[in-house]
Parts: sequence; C-alpha cells; structure tokens
Amino acid sequence: MKVLDRTIVVSDTPQIMGNLPNFKCSLKRISNEDNVGIYELELISEVEAALTPLTIQWRLPCTDVKGEWSTGALYEKRIRADWELSSVVSRVSVNAPVVALFGHEDENIITVACSDVVNTLEMQAPVREEDNFIYCQLTFFTEKMPLTKHYKTQIRVDQRMFHFSECLADVSDWWATFETLKPSLVPPAAKIPVYSTWYAYHQNFKPEQLLEECRHAKKLGYEGIIIDDGWQTLDGGRGYDYTGDWEAERIPNTLEFVEAIQDMGMKCIFWYSVPFCGKKSKAYQRFKGKFLTESHPWAPVFDPRYPEVRAYLIEKYTNALIDWNLDGFKLDFIDDFKTYPETALTLADGRDYASVDVGVYRLMSDVMKALKKMKPDILIEFRQKYIGPAMRKFGNMFRAFDCPNDSLGNRMRTTDVKVLCGNTAVHSDMITWHKTERVEVAALQLTNILFSVPQLSVRLAEISEDHKKMIAFYTKYWKKHQSILMEGDFVPYNPLANYPILSASDDAKIIFGVYEDMVVELDDSFDKIDLINGKMTEQIAFEFLEDYGKCKVKIYDCMGNLDWEDKLKFGEGLHSLEVPANGMIRIKKKKGSKLRIVS
Repeated sequence: MKVLDRTIVVSDTPQIMGNLPNFKCSLKRISNEDNVGIYELELISEVEAALTPLTIQWRLPCTDVKGEWSTGALYEKRIRADWELSSVVSRVSVNAPVVALFGHEDENIITVACSDVVNTLEMQAPVREEDNFIYCQLTFFTEKMPLTKHYKTQIRVDQRMFHFSECLADVSDWWATFETLKPSLVPPAAKIPVYSTWYAYHQNFKPEQLLEECRHAKKLGYEGIIIDDGWQTLDGGRGYDYTGDWEAERIPNTLEFVEAIQDMGMKCIFWYSVPFCGKKSKAYQRFKGKFLTESHPWAPVFDPRYPEVRAYLIEKYTNALIDWNLDGFKLDFIDDFKTYPETALTLADGRDYASVDVGVYRLMSDVMKALKKMKPDILIEFRQKYIGPAMRKFGNMFRAFDCPNDSLGNRMRTTDVKVLCGNTAVHSDMITWHKTERVEVAALQLTNILFSVPQLSVRLAEISEDHKKMIAFYTKYWKKHQSILMEGDFVPYNPLANYPILSASDDAKIIFGVYEDMVVELDDSFDKIDLINGKMTEQIAFEFLEDYGKCKVKIYDCMGNLDWEDKLKFGEGLHSLEVPANGMIRIKKKKGSKLRIVS
C-alpha cells in the first residue's frame, strides 16, 4: 500500500477494488454461518495473462478494538493508523495470511484469513482517523506472478465474539481442511525436551564434549540433542562460507557418534541451512549461475526453481539419513528463499518454475516426500517466521525465533506460534543464561516457556548444582504435565501486555503461568490448581468468586524444595500467598475450580 486514496467509497462488505486487464474477476460469498463468512475470489482469462496487484477492501466501525494480532507483530500489537502504510506480508516461507483485531477483554472483533498460503500477500486492518472506521484490505500479486488463465482463493472473515485465540485456532483448522495443506504427522518424539548445541557451543565443539553433555542432559530429563551449525566445518568464525557441501568435518566418525547418542536413549537431529551455498564450498562452483542472489550478506542463496538444485539438496538429506541414521533435521533459513532485486522471475535458463514461492513449495514437498518414505516419523524443525500453514505440511516442530537469554521474548514468541500451529509441536528458543546467574533468575528462562517444549543450551558440565536442580525440577514437572501443557485448552491473556498470564487445562486440572503482579480470579470447576510464579516478586494474589472450601496447599521454590504446606479453607474474596521467585503454588481439593484472569 504505497498511496492512500481517501476519496474512494469503501463498502461494509468485501469488494474488489479496481480491475485486472484480460481477467473476469468475481468475489462471491459462498458460506455465512454463525458470523463466519467465506468468500471466493476467482479470476478467469481466455488467454495467459499477467496478474497485477488486485485489492479487496471493506470497512467496519472501530469500536471496542484494543489491538491487532498477526504472526509477525511480536511487541507491536497495537492498533495501526492507515497513514503508517504498514502491512502484514506473508508467503509460503514467511508468516501466515491472517490478521486478528481483538477487544478490551481479549475478545475477537474480526479475524481475516486467506487460503492462498504460498504466494505473496499483503494484509492491513488499520484505523482511519477521519471517520474511525477499520479498513480491512488484502492486496494480491504485489510480487510478479507467472502468466496464467485462472486463479482462485478463499477469504475467511470471522466476527464471532469468542476469545481471539479460539478464532485463530479455528483458522488453523480451516487451513487444514484444504487437501494441499494437510499438516504433517507429529510423532511423540516431536514433543520431548531436547538439548541444543547452539548457544552453548556455537561452531566450536568436539564430539566427545557433546556426548558428555548428552549424559548430563539425559539425567535432567532431556531425550534428544540438536547438533547445530558447526558439524559440517572446522571453521569456527560463525559464518556460512562452508555451507553447501554438508560433509561432517567436525564429526568424522559420524555414524558411531549418532549411534552413541541413540544408545543413551536420545534422538539425534542435525542442522542444515537449506538455502545457503558458501563461496568456499565445492557446491558453489558446481551451481554457479543457479542462485537467487549472490549478494546475500551471509552466502549465495540456492534457486529452488532449478530441478538439479532440488535434486542436490534432497540427495544431501537422504544420504545423511541413510549413512548416519539421523532421527531428524533442523532445516534453517527457509525464509531467505525469496525474490531478490537480481532474481529473474521467468522460466528461462532451465528453471521449471517462474515463481520463487512455488519453487520453494515444490522443494519442501519433494524433500519431505523423500525423507518420509525412508522414515515416516522423521523429525523436522522449522523456525519462526516460517511457521505458516504451508510449513505445517512439511515440519512437525516449530521453534521460536532466536532470543538468547530473553525470557519475555521467548514467552511472547512461543505463544504467538502456539495459538496458530494446531497440534504441531511448538518449541522454545534454546534457553540459556550465564553460568554465574542466580538460580531464581535463571529459572525465568524455564517458567516463561513451560507451555512449549523446552530446548536447553547451557554447558551442563559447567553450571552449578542449584542450576541442575532447577532444570531437573521444572523438566520433570513439564514431562508429568505434558498432555495439559501441550494439548490442553490453552488461553493466552492480554496480548497487548505481552501475555502476562497463560493457562492450560484439562477436565480436572488447570495450570497458570503468572508473569506479572495481577489478580487471578477463580471459580469452582477444577480439582487441582497450579500457579507458576514466573516472576521475581514473591507473592501471588487470587480471588475466589465463591466459597472454595478446604484444600491442601503446597508451595515450592524453583529447585523443587518444599517451602511450605498446610490445609487451608479459602472463602469467597481476595487471598494472597507468599511464594519464592519462580516457584509454584499447588492447590488440591476434592471438588474442582475454574480460573479466569482479571487485571
């Protein structure tokens, strides 16, 4: 959206703005049930013609609107003004085509999603100051598209007054109804805590060091290891000059190394930067001229529109699976597959696709087909931002974007991924801290990501015994309550305040992560209540809306030491309990209680 034309009259229902030469354009509402409308956009031409930018727009009053959620918003979930000219941009390997406006009680105002999850799409839902209306807008074909005779997609508009996260979950379910977007199998191993080498070692490690770390990690409850960047090269300069050949220079006896890890009862996953082909690799000379760009600051980027490029990458992954018996792959930097200024969007010179996005989709489809044929339960980790519905077809582990030693950022990112990824396993970014950190502060890294799968990346041989006790306590707790934390009814509260409260529940128990000093509101629905004090203040306040009765209360510190226990009777009204920083309160009674949050 480059220029605003406020003289255009915009309807209260979605309409096409402008025309496409050579195409007959139609927008029809094909379904309208319970305040959820489905519209079908169809473009037909008698001859192959170019798709140029096309916009669908409508408006609604800006009433009760507090903020805007999208996959890339992070800390910027405020309402936007139309003069800011900001867009949510999605494509196969970046974000997801959905925008949600939420109200002052976290209720959905409007959630708009599109079924074209492959091609580049721009979405906006800003307020216009002249009239205080929200102007919803979807702009298609902002990036050059191949000539075509036909294009069709669907747009879903949800105006139900449900919790915003429930509407986002329904969007995820809607995408999964399309045959081309069926999510990948999520094996149990996708939801096990894993150790990662990245923050602990970066590119500098020795195989024997990692085997020792695996022994420590296994004792603490971790059942897998991700061997990150560095295994493929003896260079330790944090660059990507040697990517592309994928020969295990740093782990010469690779099969024996992998088998040693598996003999401990752990899974072994190797990292690959899929698009990068370093200039010091043999592959760079072989594929000269078959890159999307050579001007990337890190390394030339493979062009997946060449069948020989796709075949080469597939061969590298399948050979690794055969030769080393890996349990999975961490496929990184997929979002760097994109159109660069020098990228030619044509079928010339041996490319079998003109569109980069379609080429990426074909590459990932072929990679997964080959790997799953060999190992149906193969583990595939993707990293935020490539966590959209197309990526759910290929990967089964979605990790938060890098946020080292940032507990708040990790909580924000894992939550943003979790609300849209369905049953795909959401993983934390690797948790890390300085080895001299106070244990109560280090525990923030775990308490803030308990609603995702923990990934750990500290040198376990060097941290204190208190740190190990803390890791063991919360990892054991996570594993015991995995079904609630990962598959339970998940509710994120107050997205504009960085999710200060998170909860997950089943029929009998609810678990709350409390990350700011707020009052937790309780009624009588759950038998068991756990309150995780994911902050440094040493108190949690809560209010019972009715007499709760007698119950048993236990309070633990962050290392699992029992700090206090007693039998208490909670009557109607406000209560508070002292609890150590990053400790927890556990309440158990014969009758249940349901919790809500008030600020």
